[in-house]
Amino acid sequence: MVLSGLGCWLPPTVVANTDLMSAEMDSFVRRRIGVISRHRINQGSATVHLATEAAALAMNAAGARTADTLILATTTPDRLCPAGAPEVASRLGLTGIPAFDINAGCSGFLYALELARGLLATSARTVVVIGAESASTMINPADPSTAPIFGDGAGAAVVRRAEPGESSTFGPTVWGSDGTLADAIAIPAGGSRQRVPAPGRGEGDLFLHLRGPEVLRNAVRRMKSAAAGAAAAAGWQLDDVDLLITHQANATISTALAAALSFPPERMPSNIDRVGNTAAASVPILLAEAAADGLLAEGSRLLFTAFGSGLSWAATTARWPGVPALTSHQKESAS
Repeated sequence: MVLSGLGCWLPPTVVANTDLMSAEMDSFVRRRIGVISRHRINQGSATVHLATEAAALAMNAAGARTADTLILATTTPDRLCPAGAPEVASRLGLTGIPAFDINAGCSGFLYALELARGLLATSARTVVVIGAESASTMINPADPSTAPIFGDGAGAAVVRRAEPGESSTFGPTVWGSDGTLADAIAIPAGGSRQRVPAPGRGEGDLFLHLRGPEVLRNAVRRMKSAAAGAAAAAGWQLDDVDLLITHQANATISTALAAALSFPPERMPSNIDRVGNTAAASVPILLAEAAADGLLAEGSRLLFTAFGSGLSWAATTARWPGVPALTSHQKESAS
């Protein structure tokens, strides 16, 4: 599986901490979570729009006019039914191709990449893989444990089947799940188990609930294990890794992960201060920005790891192929 191009799109509306909270809370959020501002969708926009914009940029970067399959990883679909991926495909002029959503929480993009690998080994030649989230729609503005953390955005990659004799961009994937902790990161109502909020709960059950300390412990443990496993499966030592591209959950988790892996924090790019936690979009946004900003040299060894609801986790490796990456910020600067 060969990476051909990347794209990321962030909504133009930026919401700073000072727009949401007191100066005292702002100081705490900056220090513990690492977020200073985040992007938010506007009225009339939703996940399909974000996904389409990011995918269009990725296809432009890859010089791809068509694709065989499209996979959308998201926890915030426009509607419970139908999936958003077919609409994204049609908006891109790809009506008729197989297109589907997956929900693996913040691990979704890496899960989708692994699914794309399987498709490229059988029926597909080119796959568009997208992580897109309107995360602001799943948080209760009055909940201080979630409201400051999340932002909206999308990242996308175009991957293709390797030609004979051509090396794959990506190494083996280590992934897994633990459904015994399914309610550690969850929206209680809205699905088939509980369509409406429980009596006396108001709208609270329609928003994201998370058990912070438990999530932190599991995130660090699972991402550490998956990252170390993926590096070993690729035949690498952690010292061989040039950059660790990790899900931007919060600054505390990133710091703890670096310590657990004994990995230099300066080799862990971060954008959580500007975009917040964008869930399934986090890894592709960070990768596209790092590429567009010139942080990646051709041949660099990259290690990816993510953790999210489910609980789910995943990690993989890549040799950076030096492909183009387009971001909405570049587009705005050019105009």
